[in-house]
Formats: sequence, C-alpha cells, structure tokens
Amino acid sequence: MFEVCDRDLSDELLERYLEAEAIAVDTETMGLLPWRDRLCLVQLCDEAGYVSVVRIELGQQAAPNLKRLMEAQNITKIFHFARFDLATMRYHLEIDVKPIFCTKVASKLIRTYSPRHGLKELVREMTGVELDKTQQSSDWGNAMHLSDEQLRYAANDVRFLHEIRQSLTHMLQREGRRQLASECFSCIPTLVTLDLLQYTNIFEH
Repeated sequence: MFEVCDRDLSDELLERYLEAEAIAVDTETMGLLPWRDRLCLVQLCDEAGYVSVVRIELGQQAAPNLKRLMEAQNITKIFHFARFDLATMRYHLEIDVKPIFCTKVASKLIRTYSPRHGLKELVREMTGVELDKTQQSSDWGNAMHLSDEQLRYAANDVRFLHEIRQSLTHMLQREGRRQLASECFSCIPTLVTLDLLQYTNIFEH
C-alpha cells in the first residue's frame, strides 16, 4: 500500500516521516538532464514500509514539506544513485538533501566481486525479490494521471532500500570500508554542484 500526494507531502505524512531514523527516496523524471527534463515524482518510504508518492506539477518550483524533510539533519536519506536524485531535486525544487546514503556507491565500494550494481541486481541478491522494471522507460510527465502499474513501479523503487542499506552497511563494516563510504557520501553534493554547472572530467589531467 502507498499514499499519493499532489505537489507536496501532507502535514500528516511529514510528521510521520520526521520521526524516522532514515527515509528511502527516489525520483522519476522525463529524462537524465535536470536543466532540460523536469521532475515528475518523488517517492518516500520509512523503516516500517510506509510509502508515499508525491506528484510534482508542471512548472512547480517548491514543496515546503518535502524540503523540510529532505534537509532534516537527523534523518538519513537513502538513495540508489543519489547523485542524480539530489541534482534534480536541487534544480527543480531548491532542496539541498542531507545527510545521505547511496546504495549504488556503497555497492561499488564493497561488492567488488560483481560488475553489476543496479537496483534490480541488489534487490535480487539481498532480498530475493525480482523487481519488475518494465515501467522504467515510461512517460512520467502526466503525473496527475499515472497508471496503477506506474505507481507500483515507483513505490517499489523505495520499498527495499532500507534492507539493502542494512546489508551493505554490515558488509562495509566487516571489510573496514564504512568510513570510506561515509567520506564518499559527503562528496556527492559537491559532485552535484559540478554536474549542474555542466563541468565534466574536472579531476582528470
């Protein structure tokens, strides 16, 4: 089950999520370039598995309740490929998300036995669930009239992030790489700034 909100989190959901230690977060957009492709959905899930989907209207530039939650310093926001989600939320809604945990970065640091670090692979390995990704390349622009299949797909992208985070954190701790992961996560907002300014290969010779 999940709850759908228009334009912003409801006050009731905000209060619920502000009590969480961590919130799983994902976004759906019209493409991969924030300055060209608009933000359509923001999905959230707490540790108890309560999912909400916030539908963002065309031209919308603010979501105050979502901003308050995403910028709360006492709540870790869990993403898969945080670099993209942070960029699109900053560009479209002026939200600076922190603190963060990125399951893709963590996977690359610790799952060095595998070249595959996509969400579907992590969910399969760590939960035994086979995600249906048929709606991945989907038109999210009609956010106010999404199909049930699209909404279920969007919800599933956050349902498993808490469990994946726990497994990856255990592995990072076991192999002595947890501090390195934390340092990597702290660099992501700077990388987002560079991305939005359209710098490329700035660290190369």
